[in-house]
Amino acid sequence: MPRSIGRAAVQQLLQQGAQLVEVLPEEEYRQGHLPGALNIPLKTLTRETTAQLRRDRPVVVYCHDTQ
Repeated sequence: MPRSIGRAAVQQLLQQGAQLVEVLPEEEYRQGHLPGALNIPLKTLTRETTAQLRRDRPVVVYCHDTQ
């Protein structure tokens, strides 16, 4: 179930093995992204593009919108 969490909770989840996904457009991801983040642009989220994610580990999804 999606929910918003703070920085401390994200760091704790990542230390426990969560997967970090940034849904930024590819160009924005290339300009700067969180260390270790996988890029799956929001407009391309499908069963196929997320197949690389492990279903037995939590997923943290991040998007920084500058607009």
